[in-house]
Amino acid sequence: MNEADALDIVQSAIWTVVAASGPAVGGAMLVGILIALFQALTQIQEVTLTFVPKILAIFVIIAFTATFTGAQVYAFTQETFARIEHGY
Repeated sequence: MNEADALDIVQSAIWTVVAASGPAVGGAMLVGILIALFQALTQIQEVTLTFVPKILAIFVIIAFTATFTGAQVYAFTQETFARIEHGY
C-alpha cells in the first residue's frame, strides 16, 4: 500500500460518513431553521423548544434512513476488506 491508496481509503471513509450522516444533519438543520423562525415570529425564547423537536426529528429520520446508512457503511467495509484481501 502506498500513499495514494491510503488517501483513497481516507477519501472513501470521509464520503461514507458524509453520506451516512447527511439525512440526519439535514433534517436537524431544517427543523432548527423552522424553530428559529417560529421563535422569531412569536418571541418565545424557551431553551427546550430548540432541543426537543430536533432530537425527535433526528430519531425519526434515523429510523427511516437506517437501512440506507447501514448500506453505505456495509459497502465501505466490503470495499476496504476487498483491498486488504487483494493486497492493495
